[in-house]
Amino acid sequence: MNLRKLYFLMLILPIMFFNQACSDDDNTTEPVEVINEAQLAAEYVEMNVTIQKMMTADAVNSLILTSPEKVYVMDIRSATDYANGHIKDAVNVALKDIVTHYKTNNLQNKENVVIACYTGQTAGYATAMLRMLGYSNVADLKWGMCSWNEATATGWKSATNVNNNYVTQLVTTVTAKNAAGELPKLETGKKVGAEVIEARVNALLATADPFGDAKVGVSTVWGNLTGYYIVNYWSAADYAWGHIPGAIQYSPSPSDFFYSTALKTLPTNKTIAVYCYTGQTSAHMAAYLRVLGYDAKSVLFGVNGMAHDTMPANKWADTEIKGFELYK
Repeated sequence: MNLRKLYFLMLILPIMFFNQACSDDDNTTEPVEVINEAQLAAEYVEMNVTIQKMMTADAVNSLILTSPEKVYVMDIRSATDYANGHIKDAVNVALKDIVTHYKTNNLQNKENVVIACYTGQTAGYATAMLRMLGYSNVADLKWGMCSWNEATATGWKSATNVNNNYVTQLVTTVTAKNAAGELPKLETGKKVGAEVIEARVNALLATADPFGDAKVGVSTVWGNLTGYYIVNYWSAADYAWGHIPGAIQYSPSPSDFFYSTALKTLPTNKTIAVYCYTGQTSAHMAAYLRVLGYDAKSVLFGVNGMAHDTMPANKWADTEIKGFELYK
């Protein structure tokens, strides 16, 4: 190659490469924004929502007697059981309709909206759904209608639900949390945490049996201990007292279910069985986790249905039945 050709190539090659670079730049598309909807929802709840709130029968009855304008009761039991006896001025509402009923009746203007069910567990699920939507005046009736009157106390008085069947099988062995992984994948199409939650709440309440999909019996869990990621939603001290074999302790306060704490240690490929003392708090948490896309279920009646007599806290007693008037 002579010097003239070499000199020509030295001049032309940088121009060729420059033009090629410009051509590539012209065809470059903007990067696609990846939105993690579950993270948006979890962070929104952590910053803005207190998921759980209960009111005792004494507190609700006191309001009804002294300041009835300050309380509105939604009774989500069956129409038949509601007709057989309910709290004064309570309105019968199907679980699937709680959001529509709240909005239609402008219940944000009420100081207290109380949800009553049979045992407090379905109401706990409903309360969590409404509170995640920002309706902070909502609470569930603690112990449900079992605390209102002897005639409606069947659920918590049943030996099938409250017993000591597993007291000798509880263990103190510590099981560690999973390593942090990924969050569930949601596809609501929303880009704001509150909107993701609204879409998920509406979808979950629209299923054929909203709470039926979110609960599991004590005997079912004990019959298949390896089939669930079992969450003991207690303090570390009470977890040390005794728990289901293989259960992992997650603290309620501050919650280990926050995005900033241990939420990502929950599995996305296994059913999560959450249990507490009574099944009421675990119902709140099951609602929250299901909104985030986890396959979470609340263990009905909690440790009251496993080791009632010796459990460390929140055990059912017949003294919870207040004998308040029922209306028809």
